[in-house]
Amino acid sequence: MSSKAAINKEVFAPHDERMLGAVQVKRRTKKKIPFLATGGQGEYLTYICLSVTNRKPSQVSITKVKQFEGSSCFVRRSQWMLEQLRQVNGIEPNKDSPEFDLLFENAFDQWVASSGSEKFTFFQILHHSCQRYLPDKKPEFINCQSKLFGGNSILHSAADSVTSAVQKASQALNERGERLGRTEEKTADMMNSAQQFADTAHKLAMKHKC
Repeated sequence: MSSKAAINKEVFAPHDERMLGAVQVKRRTKKKIPFLATGGQGEYLTYICLSVTNRKPSQVSITKVKQFEGSSCFVRRSQWMLEQLRQVNGIEPNKDSPEFDLLFENAFDQWVASSGSEKFTFFQILHHSCQRYLPDKKPEFINCQSKLFGGNSILHSAADSVTSAVQKASQALNERGERLGRTEEKTADMMNSAQQFADTAHKLAMKHKC
């Protein structure tokens, strides 16, 4: 079982949540830790995880999860609601950099992902989740690669194509309706003329018969 699958099983599933994505990270700058807080735990791996509740309405969280050296268990640490996220900074928009910053209402963290591609995948999931689960104020994505938003451009292009096709079909139906309307009018005129001719012929026949 992969680390991310294990995190989902151990950390999120017991709370009726499912993990949407995760990225393994290290701090870019060393955080000052009080002496008493450093005793005995040793080295650890850190993951930034994005999860959503299975119950409705959906609640999306960003959670810091740690795995300490010599332990197979994962420990939930800091957690923020998605709506507390204010800014996602990709640092380098022109190259596949693993560095990024996350700014929350009450916290700011500077990270380095295990790879640029893992960071990009996490950003895609995070951006999509913001579009889906935050109806109002969404966080700002800055210094991100343009391809991060490519999916939205493709969707918009597809939507425009569908709209154009519907408009053309509607116009064709309207034109067809106009042609049918004109044909019906001509047919009605012909029927009226035929009826008038028949009435006149009948009157003439009756007159000659008399």
